[in-house]
Amino acid sequence: MTADLPDQPARGGLRASNAERDAVVERLREAAAEGRIELDELEARLDVALTARTHADLEPLTADLPPVAPSTPLVVKGGVHGVTRGGRWEVPALITVHGGMGGAKLDFTRTRCPLPEIEIVVQGDLGGVVLVVPDGWAVDTTGLEPGLGGLTDKTTPDRLAGTPLVRLTGNAGVGGSVVRHPNRWERRKLEKNPPH
Repeated sequence: MTADLPDQPARGGLRASNAERDAVVERLREAAAEGRIELDELEARLDVALTARTHADLEPLTADLPPVAPSTPLVVKGGVHGVTRGGRWEVPALITVHGGMGGAKLDFTRTRCPLPEIEIVVQGDLGGVVLVVPDGWAVDTTGLEPGLGGLTDKTTPDRLAGTPLVRLTGNAGVGGSVVRHPNRWERRKLEKNPPH
């Protein structure tokens, strides 16, 4: 004789773990410290978080808060064949990118970045580095040495509210470095498939 098992629940109906409850509690406390929610609202949300049984109970508690960007630095290496980091990805506060022999390209046009500032340490090496940032993002290149390959900055200085400032440091190397907004072909792709 077999025991009756419950149907597989949708993600919201899955049981929440202690670690998931603790993560929501920590995010709520951070939001209160940032001034995003009032103390009485914090208490009410904490009560729900601590007694939550499912993901559906937890998800509304942080749904109106911006996502927390990853704090672990990202290292991207072009190697022999080159590398492109594009699409939707979480942007950390610190990125180190090595052009290697094949070059490296970081495309930020589909990312969501709540950070006020990003530091990118560029090592252009032989292959060089290309950075593509959305319109409205400002880039400070004063900390980047041009190296033998030089630096080409095709960005506009107009920074939109709520967008990050990208600070470049390091050395453009032999391959050089280019920082720019999307080109015509990339814009066409974004229009056909908007990032958000």
